[in-house]
Amino acid sequence: MNKKQRKMLIRIVISALLMAAFMLFPVSNSYLEFALYMAAYLIIGYDILLKAWKGVLNKQVFDENFLMAVATVGALAIAIYERLSFAGASAGHGEGGYTEAVAVMLFYQIGEWFQSYAVGKSRRNISELMDIRPDYANIEKDGELEKIDPDEVEIGNVIVVKPGEKIPIDGVIVEGTSTLNTSALTGESLPRDAKAGDEVISGCINMTGLLRIRTTKEFGESTVSKILDLVENSSSKKSRSENFISKFARYYTPAVCYSALALALLPPIVRMVMGISPAWGDWIYRALTFLVISCPCALVISIPLSFFAGIGGASNAGVLVKGSNYLETLSQTKYVVFDKTGTMTQGVFEVAGVHHNSVEKEKLLEYAALAESYSSHPISKSLQKAYGKVIDQSRVSDVEEISGNGVTAKVDGVSVAAGNAKLMKRMGVEYKDCHSVGTVVHMAIDGVYAGHILISDIIKPHAKDAIKELKKAGVTKTVMLTGDAKNVGEQVAKELGIGEVYTELLPADKVSLVEKLLEQKSGKEKLAFVGDGINDAPVLSRADIGIAMGALGSDAAIEAADIILMDDDPLKIAKAIKISRKCLRIVYENIIFAIGIKLICLILGALGIANMWLAIFADVGVMVIAVLNAIRALFVKKL
Repeated sequence: MNKKQRKMLIRIVISALLMAAFMLFPVSNSYLEFALYMAAYLIIGYDILLKAWKGVLNKQVFDENFLMAVATVGALAIAIYERLSFAGASAGHGEGGYTEAVAVMLFYQIGEWFQSYAVGKSRRNISELMDIRPDYANIEKDGELEKIDPDEVEIGNVIVVKPGEKIPIDGVIVEGTSTLNTSALTGESLPRDAKAGDEVISGCINMTGLLRIRTTKEFGESTVSKILDLVENSSSKKSRSENFISKFARYYTPAVCYSALALALLPPIVRMVMGISPAWGDWIYRALTFLVISCPCALVISIPLSFFAGIGGASNAGVLVKGSNYLETLSQTKYVVFDKTGTMTQGVFEVAGVHHNSVEKEKLLEYAALAESYSSHPISKSLQKAYGKVIDQSRVSDVEEISGNGVTAKVDGVSVAAGNAKLMKRMGVEYKDCHSVGTVVHMAIDGVYAGHILISDIIKPHAKDAIKELKKAGVTKTVMLTGDAKNVGEQVAKELGIGEVYTELLPADKVSLVEKLLEQKSGKEKLAFVGDGINDAPVLSRADIGIAMGALGSDAAIEAADIILMDDDPLKIAKAIKISRKCLRIVYENIIFAIGIKLICLILGALGIANMWLAIFADVGVMVIAVLNAIRALFVKKL
């Protein structure tokens, strides 16, 4: 609870206690009674009266403050008129008018307080994200640490991050080991280990060891800056429901004000023409009741709040939604199209197995890593990584790289050949084909086949579960698009359970296929594309909803996407869809509930059946219920 909320709560409590005391212990002196009720009224309502007056001066009359001010001042005026004219005995609104005026203001402020508290609660989820903003960066000068503005740090500078500090700028660790808290970025509670050579992103909290990081981006282009920019701009992208409510309120409020005026004037005039007592007090009271009932607070407040809470809940789960319009679109997703490399697979080639080996696995990897040690090819890097020891190139001689075939060399005086089937045929070595899909490095030692090493792109741990969860979430079609060879793409799709796969595609081909899929679906169904690379940016922009991998994904993909998964986990896609559907369900519940209650109470008010107390429920009660319902969008852990 912030300072403003505490102050409002104190005003509510004081006003409520005063009103209760006046009702339990009535005052016989009418002037004193009026003064006491006015004190309670002004304590709780002075800011509403000021806002209404400012609205009139600024020619922005028709808002909820104006409705509340007119209704309560009118109720006070009727009460005063009746007490002076009829000693409070005629229409029965005298003392009741005072009580009702205070009650309307009191309960309206209670509703506003609940709304403020709810916004604060949903903001806290996003504020955890906003807390990642670094205040400074440490630069070492003459053996001393100097705090400078992160904007002043250039690419290639080495910054020092002490335990407990935020990493201010993206970079590579050059010295030190530590564990990093990434929960604010990814929603992942488990800390991550980091060591020299690892890439780190801004916004993470360094938990244990001292790190020296060489920056790879300027502060304005770093992960933390991009995330903060996305969050700050999300509220500007409104959903159709929000835009509808805004337009509705713009026309609805003046309409009900004029209707209330007509209700106050026309029936008494008609009665006067008919020669009947006009009963001005009763009809004005009905009009004021009508005004209180008609206040659109529940709709105007709860609908944006529902979306805001939904975005807050999603961010807490490591899913960044750029605006409530994308949340609305996501809820209608029935087609999900995936890129393969980096999205459903790790995007890193690793040794997946050693097959048909006549020597020990470790020895075969050692020969392969040393023979390939002079190459910078990704396959060579994978072999060296799998070997896992320091490469001593002095052990290697007579290296010959045969283009399109592989490499031959002498390792510790032993002839080693490492390459594809073409190399084996070239050397006249009988080899064995691999039964698995991937890149195969055949090995021959002293002219004899020694087995082969399988190198493949590893499927992400949750990729298979992600497809299952999407189907459970009501997604009817899953498709994978890849530039890889047909056998590789089909193997991965089969393993994951993806319905359709298209292989050997260029970026332009991906766009064409997505456009074909967009033509196949019905009007209300939406298509989401999930990608991570720079080549995915055109497709992300073309799809109904673009979802990008945020941790390792390219800047271009993040820029083009509408939703970003902060930990690159495809399992979060189904979660994001469930969050969006829960949010939209709450929005529709609030719209139906608020409008339904309003209509019933408006009819009852116009007929004179509803009094000011029912009006208070129709306005404030409905708003409080709708706000409390909206808060449910925050709770997404169990989805």
